[in-house]
Amino acid sequence: MAEHKVQFDLPTRELGKSDVHFLVQKDGAVFGKLEVSRGGLVWYPKGAQRGHKLGWKALDEAATVRRKSEWRKPR
Repeated sequence: MAEHKVQFDLPTRELGKSDVHFLVQKDGAVFGKLEVSRGGLVWYPKGAQRGHKLGWKALDEAATVRRKSEWRKPR
């Protein structure tokens, strides 16, 4: 099973003026980067120049519309 490692740096300013960046690693290699802002999330897969944007409303809908059986159970 892959081991994921997440690193982040916190800005010294209020969220919304500066994004929070999470570096996600899988088995020791860069897997992608997640940026969180007041407007939502942006996921940058490894090597991508453009990210996949998801606003807070869309995230809420994606997380709550799915049936529980569709979510992967934690191990």
